[in-house]
Amino acid sequence: MRATNLTAECLTNPLGLGVTCPHLAWVDEGGIPQSARQVVCEDENGATLWDTGREESASMQLDWPGEPLASRQHVSWRVRVWDEKGEAGAWSEPAGIEAGLLSPDDWSARWISGDYDVPTQRVGALGNFKQMIAAMHSAQPDQVVTEPILEGRYPVDCFRRAFDVATGLVRARLYITACGLYEARIDGEKVGDFCMAPGHTDYRKRVQYQTYDVTEALAAGGHELTVQLADGWYRGSCGAWGLLNQYGTQTKLLAQLELTYADGIVERVVTGPDWQWSNDGPILFADNKDGEIVDATRTPSYSGHVRVTKHLVVPTASNNVPVTMHERFSPVPVKAPSGRLLFDLGQNIAGWVELDFDAHEGQHVLLRCGEMLDENGNLTLKNIQCAREGFATPLQQVEYVCREGHNHYRTTFCVFGFRYVEVETDAQLGAGSLTAIALYSDMAQTGSFESSNELLNRFFEATVWSTKGNSLDVPTDCPTRERHGWSGDAQIFFETFSYLFDCRTFERKWLHDLFDWQKNDGKLPQVAPAGGVDSYMRFMDGSVGWADAGILIPYRYWKHYGDASVLSEFYDGMRRYAEFMVARCGKTGPFAPRVRLSRENRRYLVNAGQCYGEWAEPQDVHPMDWKDTVAPHPEVATAYTSYVLGCMAQIAAELGRAEDEKRYREYSEGCCRAYQELSRLPEYTLDTDRQARLVRPLAFGLLDRQQEDFARERLVRACENYGWRLGTGFLSTPLIMDVLSSYDLDAAYRLLENEQMPGWLFMPKMGATTVWESWEGTQAQGGIASLNHYSKGAVCAWLFRVMCGIQPDGERHFTVAPQPGGHFSHARAAYQSPCGRVESGWVRTERGWRFSVSVPANACATVVLPDGSRHEVGAGEHEFSCTTRSQED
Repeated sequence: MRATNLTAECLTNPLGLGVTCPHLAWVDEGGIPQSARQVVCEDENGATLWDTGREESASMQLDWPGEPLASRQHVSWRVRVWDEKGEAGAWSEPAGIEAGLLSPDDWSARWISGDYDVPTQRVGALGNFKQMIAAMHSAQPDQVVTEPILEGRYPVDCFRRAFDVATGLVRARLYITACGLYEARIDGEKVGDFCMAPGHTDYRKRVQYQTYDVTEALAAGGHELTVQLADGWYRGSCGAWGLLNQYGTQTKLLAQLELTYADGIVERVVTGPDWQWSNDGPILFADNKDGEIVDATRTPSYSGHVRVTKHLVVPTASNNVPVTMHERFSPVPVKAPSGRLLFDLGQNIAGWVELDFDAHEGQHVLLRCGEMLDENGNLTLKNIQCAREGFATPLQQVEYVCREGHNHYRTTFCVFGFRYVEVETDAQLGAGSLTAIALYSDMAQTGSFESSNELLNRFFEATVWSTKGNSLDVPTDCPTRERHGWSGDAQIFFETFSYLFDCRTFERKWLHDLFDWQKNDGKLPQVAPAGGVDSYMRFMDGSVGWADAGILIPYRYWKHYGDASVLSEFYDGMRRYAEFMVARCGKTGPFAPRVRLSRENRRYLVNAGQCYGEWAEPQDVHPMDWKDTVAPHPEVATAYTSYVLGCMAQIAAELGRAEDEKRYREYSEGCCRAYQELSRLPEYTLDTDRQARLVRPLAFGLLDRQQEDFARERLVRACENYGWRLGTGFLSTPLIMDVLSSYDLDAAYRLLENEQMPGWLFMPKMGATTVWESWEGTQAQGGIASLNHYSKGAVCAWLFRVMCGIQPDGERHFTVAPQPGGHFSHARAAYQSPCGRVESGWVRTERGWRFSVSVPANACATVVLPDGSRHEVGAGEHEFSCTTRSQED
């Protein structure tokens, strides 16, 4: 038996870690159970810092037992484990940990910016692309721009610093961040693989820095560090309408290059007044949504000087995976009806476009990226653009002016959501000249699924792709129009996300974004980071189902990964939000419907605060209008308050907060009683065909026994009345399969296999390669609908947890309880858990089903078959058969 996959704070060989006592973990390979372990940590010179010695333990995790790490400290650690026979395996390969700059005093660099003034007021978004092109042609080479080329918009800043490296260099680290987006190069070569750095936060609250090992790039002699700085989310387009200057107006850069020599001398090259600057380089315009204007004939002059400026936020490490390039697509172009070249990737993605071709100086390439074609077969951006007279965004366009000879271009400071690229050019572009590159946070994919239903397989893959396309440092709703970190999307999708990808560092980073916003009264937002939210939407902050992510994601993280540290880390903020929920109990807000309840239950009814309600049910089930977001929704709000405070009571109990547990359990149970009385009123009756109204209380356990029996029968009848199509909206779609399969598995499978609209399988049947925002695709909301929203893919958690039965329920234990059904002849799911790969599959036979279960080393599982039999198994491959379901099923 040997330890592999060593991680610290869920990261492999983290560089620039911001945690002083990192949590360590590994995976065992070979053997069955681990009987003992030994972990050794050494400094850079091989001296032992601490050694646990041989410990009788089966755990593959270790809380840091030594002295806290100091800034810049580099250590290595390794693990040896003993198997069930008491035999020691070989030592693992060593893993590294290097701390970042942990104290404000570690920074000797100063913030710098370009030498120009920017208006301090917030301004609207960009006008149109014709203005951009005109501005590009009016810009002169080798001319520093001090006036905006467009309203409030400036070219990309270019910074340079020359420096020398002496002999004997043993380590070089570049610590760098920006308010804006940066790309750093040493001697012309890009530093690191992080793209769209430093990532997206509320820069007024938190700025992430990156740490790069640049030792190999620095031989003795002269070198040049150059950095390009673009608007990014900081002052570029944010939100559906492309609002500008959401976090500030003056982009700025902070960089610190530390050179450590064999004799212990450390030299620093830091941003300050001695850096050169200009903004006359090739990128005249860069916007993370609208695109880039690039003149390849230009080179930066660096003829100006920087301004030394300030930023009140001390940078901190993100402790997260980087955003990196992934899959590449090189389609062959065809001629569109418009006469332009059209490249079809065959897959909707979020990412970059790369050009590689020969041209003459002054030739142009204009490309546009989008998700769909119009009725004539030409590219259209209608479904993703917000438009009014003379204005549209996102443009997702690049204007490129060629140099003589070979041209290579790749987008740097913008990301597009697209399947199609339309190109208009007087140069020659053919097969191999255009490549699309998927760009997303570098999380390992942990889940896979395959079944006898090809449409379901394709829907699963579409969900994977939508997850990739909406994971660029923030879990967004779509990679095109809004690109918001919607809290509702994040909370309903978390369980599916945690099966599909190792999202632990990604989600913890975003939880910091969420709590960065938190108000004094405990309220949490609908969107985090908050930039780009239209002012009229701010009344919806605190909406149940959305803001509840602040409690529900840590709760589900704890349950899925068995890691309670996330609860301790965010408990103060979670408690403040719980108190915000408590404060709304018994209140009646503006536009609230009149609800007559008993005096006791009125204390717990939530009839205040604007709320999205179920949101986006099919139009023929519940046509939405403006009142759906103006008035409170007492049924939805009371249900979620009961459920969320019940989760909070469990969290408080786990952390030993007895008084909090008592308080939140009281309010959870009180809201439950109020909900039961509410459901007896004619205007809130359970006798309805609105599936969401029945799913919610059944999922949250809010009904008394008589109501529950009625709601169960009524939900099946509602599905029947709607032709076994999905009638749920945003909040209840992830819940309906669990509810149905808990008492009528055949009904659940019938709903899953529906191929009509509304339904999950309708999307791949119509050719979708990502999950749609609306059940109707682009036929709803006046044609404005993203084709890349992951939220409806939340049903995929059911495929793992119920259909194939994989349920993590401890550090090294799983319950595997597959529930086959429907017209499926087989299904199989695999999940690479933190303790190894678990797999479960089944095949229909003439007499019943045959099951196969794989359990990773040093783990065990309780296998529960449909006939009710239970089998306790350890690591290895196991097979079972059964012919019937239990009587309970």
